[in-house]
Amino acid sequence: MDKPAAQRKRMTAQERREVIELAATEVFAERGYSASMDEIARRSGISVPVLYDHFASKLDLFERLLERHFADLRAVWREQLAGDEPAERRIARAFDAWFAYVQNHRFAWRMLFQDTTGDPEVEAVHRDVAARSRAEALPLLARERGAEYIAGPHGQALEMAWEVVRSVLQGLAIWWYGHEDVPRQRVVATAMNALWLGFERVLGGETWP
Repeated sequence: MDKPAAQRKRMTAQERREVIELAATEVFAERGYSASMDEIARRSGISVPVLYDHFASKLDLFERLLERHFADLRAVWREQLAGDEPAERRIARAFDAWFAYVQNHRFAWRMLFQDTTGDPEVEAVHRDVAARSRAEALPLLARERGAEYIAGPHGQALEMAWEVVRSVLQGLAIWWYGHEDVPRQRVVATAMNALWLGFERVLGGETWP
Protein backbone atom coordinates (compact mmCIF):
# COMPACT_ATOMS: atom_id res chain seq x y z
CA MET A 1 0.00 0.00 0.00
CA ASP A 2 1.36 3.47 -0.91
CA LYS A 3 2.42 5.74 1.88
CA PRO A 4 0.43 8.95 2.36
CA ALA A 5 1.92 11.86 0.43
CA ALA A 6 3.08 13.55 3.64
CA GLN A 7 5.12 10.46 4.54
CA ARG A 8 6.79 10.08 1.19
CA LYS A 9 10.43 11.00 0.96
CA ARG A 10 10.86 14.57 -0.13
CA MET A 11 13.40 15.29 -2.85
CA THR A 12 16.55 17.06 -1.83
CA ALA A 13 17.36 20.36 -3.53
CA GLN A 14 19.98 18.59 -5.66
CA GLU A 15 17.54 15.88 -6.71
CA ARG A 16 14.96 18.50 -7.64
CA ARG A 17 17.51 20.42 -9.71
CA GLU A 18 18.39 17.21 -11.52
CA VAL A 19 14.74 16.67 -12.47
CA ILE A 20 14.46 20.27 -13.65
CA GLU A 21 17.64 20.12 -15.71
CA LEU A 22 16.64 16.91 -17.47
CA ALA A 23 13.18 18.26 -18.26
CA ALA A 24 14.50 21.65 -19.36
CA THR A 25 17.04 20.05 -21.69
CA GLU A 26 14.21 18.28 -23.49
CA VAL A 27 12.02 21.37 -23.66
CA PHE A 28 14.78 23.65 -24.95
CA ALA A 29 15.78 21.10 -27.60
CA GLU A 30 12.17 20.68 -28.71
CA ARG A 31 11.03 24.31 -28.59
CA GLY A 32 14.20 26.33 -28.70
CA TYR A 33 14.82 29.18 -26.32
CA SER A 34 11.26 30.41 -26.87
CA ALA A 35 10.07 27.62 -24.56
CA SER A 36 8.35 29.04 -21.50
CA MET A 37 9.27 28.52 -17.87
CA ASP A 38 5.64 27.41 -17.39
CA GLU A 39 6.24 24.53 -19.78
CA ILE A 40 9.54 23.60 -18.12
CA ALA A 41 7.84 23.64 -14.70
CA ARG A 42 5.02 21.40 -15.94
CA ARG A 43 7.48 18.94 -17.47
CA SER A 44 9.40 18.94 -14.18
CA GLY A 45 6.25 18.30 -12.12
CA ILE A 46 6.63 21.48 -10.09
CA SER A 47 5.15 24.95 -9.88
CA VAL A 48 6.72 27.96 -11.55
CA PRO A 49 7.64 29.60 -8.19
CA VAL A 50 9.54 26.43 -7.21
CA LEU A 51 11.36 26.55 -10.55
CA TYR A 52 12.46 30.11 -9.82
CA ASP A 53 13.64 29.03 -6.38
CA HIS A 54 16.28 26.95 -8.18
CA PHE A 55 17.06 29.14 -11.20
CA ALA A 56 16.85 32.92 -11.18
CA SER A 57 15.85 33.18 -14.84
CA LYS A 58 15.40 31.19 -18.01
CA LEU A 59 18.79 32.41 -19.21
CA ASP A 60 20.38 31.22 -15.96
CA LEU A 61 18.85 27.77 -16.47
CA PHE A 62 19.91 27.65 -20.13
CA GLU A 63 23.49 28.56 -19.25
CA ARG A 64 23.60 25.90 -16.55
CA LEU A 65 22.48 23.25 -19.06
CA LEU A 66 25.13 24.27 -21.58
CA GLU A 67 27.82 24.10 -18.90
CA ARG A 68 26.60 20.70 -17.74
CA HIS A 69 26.59 19.01 -21.12
CA PHE A 70 29.81 20.55 -22.37
CA ALA A 71 31.42 19.30 -19.14
CA ASP A 72 30.05 15.81 -19.81
CA LEU A 73 31.64 15.80 -23.27
CA ARG A 74 34.97 17.02 -21.89
CA ALA A 75 34.84 14.15 -19.42
CA VAL A 76 34.48 11.77 -22.36
CA TRP A 77 37.71 13.10 -23.89
CA ARG A 78 39.52 13.11 -20.56
CA GLU A 79 38.61 9.51 -19.73
CA GLN A 80 38.99 7.96 -23.17
CA LEU A 81 42.20 9.65 -24.28
CA ALA A 82 44.05 8.75 -21.09
CA GLY A 83 46.54 5.89 -21.01
CA ASP A 84 49.55 4.64 -22.91
CA GLU A 85 47.85 2.76 -25.73
CA PRO A 86 48.65 3.79 -29.31
CA ALA A 87 46.95 7.03 -30.29
CA GLU A 88 44.74 5.45 -32.94
CA ARG A 89 43.15 3.14 -30.36
CA ARG A 90 42.56 5.87 -27.81
CA ILE A 91 41.17 8.30 -30.38
CA ALA A 92 38.86 5.70 -31.94
CA ARG A 93 37.65 4.80 -28.44
CA ALA A 94 37.09 8.50 -27.65
CA PHE A 95 35.13 9.03 -30.85
CA ASP A 96 32.96 6.02 -30.09
CA ALA A 97 32.26 7.28 -26.56
CA TRP A 98 31.53 10.77 -27.88
CA PHE A 99 28.98 9.47 -30.39
CA ALA A 100 27.54 7.18 -27.72
CA TYR A 101 26.86 10.29 -25.63
CA VAL A 102 25.17 11.90 -28.62
CA GLN A 103 23.11 8.75 -29.13
CA ASN A 104 22.04 8.55 -25.50
CA HIS A 105 21.47 12.27 -24.93
CA ARG A 106 19.56 13.30 -28.02
CA PHE A 107 18.08 16.40 -26.48
CA ALA A 108 21.40 17.57 -25.02
CA TRP A 109 23.39 17.54 -28.23
CA ARG A 110 20.66 19.30 -30.19
CA MET A 111 20.79 22.14 -27.68
CA LEU A 112 24.60 22.25 -27.86
CA PHE A 113 25.17 22.00 -31.59
CA GLN A 114 22.10 23.39 -33.32
CA ASP A 115 20.91 26.97 -33.25
CA THR A 116 17.88 27.28 -31.01
CA THR A 117 17.45 31.04 -30.88
CA GLY A 118 18.04 34.28 -32.68
CA ASP A 119 18.31 36.20 -29.42
CA PRO A 120 21.71 38.01 -29.30
CA GLU A 121 21.93 37.74 -25.50
CA VAL A 122 21.32 34.00 -25.54
CA GLU A 123 23.74 33.45 -28.43
CA ALA A 124 26.37 35.44 -26.52
CA VAL A 125 25.94 33.12 -23.53
CA HIS A 126 26.21 30.09 -25.82
CA ARG A 127 29.44 31.42 -27.36
CA ASP A 128 30.88 32.23 -23.95
CA VAL A 129 30.16 28.79 -22.49
CA ALA A 130 31.48 27.07 -25.62
CA ALA A 131 34.66 29.19 -25.53
CA ARG A 132 35.28 28.35 -21.88
CA SER A 133 34.73 24.68 -22.60
CA ARG A 134 37.15 24.82 -25.54
CA ALA A 135 39.80 26.44 -23.33
CA GLU A 136 39.49 23.55 -20.89
CA ALA A 137 39.56 20.94 -23.67
CA LEU A 138 42.62 22.23 -25.54
CA PRO A 139 45.13 20.84 -23.02
CA LEU A 140 43.72 17.37 -23.73
CA LEU A 141 44.55 17.80 -27.40
CA ALA A 142 47.91 19.36 -26.60
CA ARG A 143 48.99 16.13 -24.88
CA GLU A 144 48.78 14.26 -28.18
CA ARG A 145 52.15 14.14 -29.90
CA GLY A 146 52.19 16.19 -33.09
CA ALA A 147 48.82 17.87 -32.50
CA GLU A 148 50.28 21.37 -32.81
CA TYR A 149 51.52 20.69 -36.32
CA ILE A 150 48.08 20.11 -37.82
CA ALA A 151 47.55 23.84 -38.17
CA GLY A 152 51.20 24.87 -38.22
CA PRO A 153 53.74 26.08 -35.65
CA HIS A 154 52.05 29.23 -34.39
CA GLY A 155 50.11 30.30 -31.33
CA GLN A 156 46.67 29.42 -32.66
CA ALA A 157 47.59 25.99 -34.00
CA LEU A 158 45.82 24.02 -31.29
CA GLU A 159 42.67 26.11 -31.52
CA MET A 160 42.53 25.54 -35.27
CA ALA A 161 43.14 21.82 -34.85
CA TRP A 162 40.35 21.66 -32.29
CA GLU A 163 38.00 23.44 -34.71
CA VAL A 164 38.75 20.80 -37.34
CA VAL A 165 37.91 17.98 -34.92
CA ARG A 166 34.84 19.77 -33.55
CA SER A 167 33.45 20.58 -37.00
CA VAL A 168 33.74 17.01 -38.26
CA LEU A 169 32.22 15.43 -35.15
CA GLN A 170 29.39 17.91 -34.72
CA GLY A 171 28.59 17.89 -38.43
CA LEU A 172 28.37 14.10 -38.38
CA ALA A 173 26.20 14.20 -35.25
CA ILE A 174 23.72 16.55 -36.91
CA TRP A 175 23.67 14.39 -40.05
CA TRP A 176 23.25 11.23 -37.98
CA TYR A 177 20.14 12.65 -36.34
CA GLY A 178 18.37 12.35 -39.67
CA HIS A 179 19.88 8.95 -40.52
CA GLU A 180 19.41 6.94 -37.35
CA ASP A 181 19.49 3.66 -39.26
CA VAL A 182 23.26 4.07 -39.72
CA PRO A 183 25.12 2.09 -37.01
CA ARG A 184 27.34 4.07 -34.66
CA GLN A 185 30.36 2.01 -35.74
CA ARG A 186 30.01 3.37 -39.28
CA VAL A 187 29.76 6.92 -38.01
CA VAL A 188 32.90 6.44 -35.90
CA ALA A 189 34.73 4.90 -38.87
CA THR A 190 33.80 7.90 -40.99
CA ALA A 191 35.16 10.27 -38.34
CA MET A 192 38.39 8.27 -38.13
CA ASN A 193 38.75 8.27 -41.91
CA ALA A 194 38.23 12.02 -42.02
CA LEU A 195 40.45 12.90 -39.04
CA TRP A 196 42.84 10.15 -38.04
CA LEU A 197 44.43 9.34 -41.40
CA GLY A 198 45.60 12.92 -41.82
CA PHE A 199 46.65 13.17 -38.19
CA GLU A 200 48.70 10.00 -38.54
CA ARG A 201 50.69 11.49 -41.41
CA VAL A 202 51.37 14.57 -39.32
CA LEU A 203 52.67 12.35 -36.52
CA GLY A 204 55.10 10.93 -39.05
CA GLY A 205 56.43 14.40 -39.76
CA GLU A 206 54.52 15.08 -42.99
CA THR A 207 52.83 18.49 -43.28
CA TRP A 208 51.46 20.59 -46.13
CA PRO A 209 54.17 22.96 -47.46
